[in-house]
Amino acid sequence: MKIEGVPFSAIDWDAVESTDHPGETGTARWRTVEAGNIRVRMVEYSPNYLADHWRSRGHVLLVLAGELTTELKGGRSIVMSAGHSYHVEEGGEPHRSRTASGALLFIVD
Repeated sequence: MKIEGVPFSAIDWDAVESTDHPGETGTARWRTVEAGNIRVRMVEYSPNYLADHWRSRGHVLLVLAGELTTELKGGRSIVMSAGHSYHVEEGGEPHRSRTASGALLFIVD
């Protein structure tokens, strides 16, 4: 990832308006900041959240709280808890998120 057109900025995430994105089950609440060629998000998944799509956009994800299961379309699943992260290239293996108990994530894409 090459970050371009992004001046130094400090973000008060509590001041960023949230938007709700329904999943197949549950809801994802996004707080989003877009700058230059990147999007930075604080995402909170409700309990019993299951994404309604497979994703292949390149990004970096860090679990801040809770537990997240990432399902890869090829059949693998990876369970992550607070302090775990992953990164995936643009066009990488399609994957989607699910959580039984809820999770808070920090995502850069």
